[in-house]
Amino acid sequence: MTTVYDVADLAGVSTATVSRVIHGSPLVHPETQQRVRAAIDQLGFVPDGSAQGLSRRRKDIIGLAALERGTDEIDIEQAGQLFVDEVVHAVESVLRGTECSLLLTFGQAGEQFQRRVWSLSGKVDGLLVAEEIMPAGSLRSLARRIPVVVIAGRPGERELDMVAVDNVTGIRTLAAHLTGDHGYRRLSFLAGPADSPDAQERLAAFRQAVAGQPGCQLSPVLNGDFSETSGAAAARDLLASGALPEAVACANDQMAIGAMREFQRAGRAVPGDVAVTGFDDIYASRIVTPAVTTVSQPLRDLGRKAAARLRARIEDRGLPPRAEILSTHLVIRASCGCPQR
Repeated sequence: MTTVYDVADLAGVSTATVSRVIHGSPLVHPETQQRVRAAIDQLGFVPDGSAQGLSRRRKDIIGLAALERGTDEIDIEQAGQLFVDEVVHAVESVLRGTECSLLLTFGQAGEQFQRRVWSLSGKVDGLLVAEEIMPAGSLRSLARRIPVVVIAGRPGERELDMVAVDNVTGIRTLAAHLTGDHGYRRLSFLAGPADSPDAQERLAAFRQAVAGQPGCQLSPVLNGDFSETSGAAAARDLLASGALPEAVACANDQMAIGAMREFQRAGRAVPGDVAVTGFDDIYASRIVTPAVTTVSQPLRDLGRKAAARLRARIEDRGLPPRAEILSTHLVIRASCGCPQR
């Protein structure tokens, strides 16, 4: 096996110089760099990645921790969160072409998963956290140990790097469309999990927006877990109540699709008997019938910007914390009662 010593002998330099060339040090004269690289090519030398990491005190691994909601046996189409899939692909796109790899961990909310994340922190250079997988105080303690960037964290966070979306503007625009453009007065909201900052912010914004409209009633408010199956369950509850609202706004697209399909199975027309809207603008929302009116959030940008911020934080631990809020916009399709566009 070719070693760094063989390269040094052939190039007529020290092993330290070979190491500097491998690590891209600007301190080596260009002619010497060229000679060392020619020796590396001639000998077919492959640097040991783990040894390089140790020499730079780096592992070249970024972790991503996210909650797994729904049942233990995950059906990705009905119970998994497609939001997280989009974020993972975006993070990978940032790391592609670098020396960094992505290490994923998913788990149910609770102390056991939190312990696993703490254990993961010793294996990575930095950690991306999707939603709040642990209390804010614990996250801050973790961030004092390794660089941490939170994706879709709690509004008002000032001590951690965070990338989130403007839930409030998106929801207010949606509520104005339902109550103003369509004149709906009996509305229901299907909220997400109580431990999701996004879900709670969307619910609060919808309550406030509806309360400001004369004659509007928000009842009932139902709870889901962001999965399609929980959307279907909520629709069954509404059907069983015997009094359908005019419109059901859902905290994400997967629940909206689940609710819409359940209404249709029961012989109720969407949007003829009940309008349904979502939030996210995932691909599936565009191809179901009717296509889902939704609030579009930049899912890929969330992952890309969070990964870029984490890499910057790894390079400079002294950066001041920064919260970046990305814009959202209403996408009008047919499920709200508008003509298909």
